[in-house]
Amino acid sequence: MANDGARGATAARKPRLDRQTIVAGALELAETPGVAVISFRELGAHLGVDPTAMYRHFRSKDELNAALLEQLTEQALARVTAPPEDWRDRLRQLAHATLTEFERYPAIGVEAMSITTHGAAERRAIELMLDAFSRAGLDGEDLVRHYALLALHSLAGAANMARARIERGSDPEVAETWLDRPILADPREFPLLAAHAGELAALQDRELFAAGVELVIESAERAALAR
Repeated sequence: MANDGARGATAARKPRLDRQTIVAGALELAETPGVAVISFRELGAHLGVDPTAMYRHFRSKDELNAALLEQLTEQALARVTAPPEDWRDRLRQLAHATLTEFERYPAIGVEAMSITTHGAAERRAIELMLDAFSRAGLDGEDLVRHYALLALHSLAGAANMARARIERGSDPEVAETWLDRPILADPREFPLLAAHAGELAALQDRELFAAGVELVIESAERAALAR
């Protein structure tokens, strides 16, 4: 009887394993400083279950990563509060919200450039960007190209900064510079590089990310005026 009671208590302590529980556990793990990769083994240990049990819900690590990126996209979309007519602010909010989510969960954010989720949140994000550029006055090839430019810049930039967050840690004293160290160059061979070494060393990831978003918006405005 005592053994039956112990087995019952152990079963009661185990979490009910489903996709939602696994995704929630992976988010907790990804938010932990120093975690660079979400593996089934580490996730199983975090949830207190056998890692093989998760294969009943996710057939592969790629499928899990797609679900996690879908969740981050959903959370980024929730941060977009500007009305549809304020298309510039909606694009800015989505881009910066994507960066916020990727930096909060860097082990997930680094996977963004290698996975297309094909999920509802991803479709909503694409629709938001297409709608915004349509409201700017674009259609056809110009519309699609500007969507692709912003999506590429946002995902690649945010994924790169997520990787940097893993490598540098979350220490606020560590500068988020574009270059990890100054470039030393012989001015006789590389005169422009040597002349601008100081400015290059001062470049900041976050400022460049914001500048890139603004450049895409400005390009859309110019393209609309030229029609």
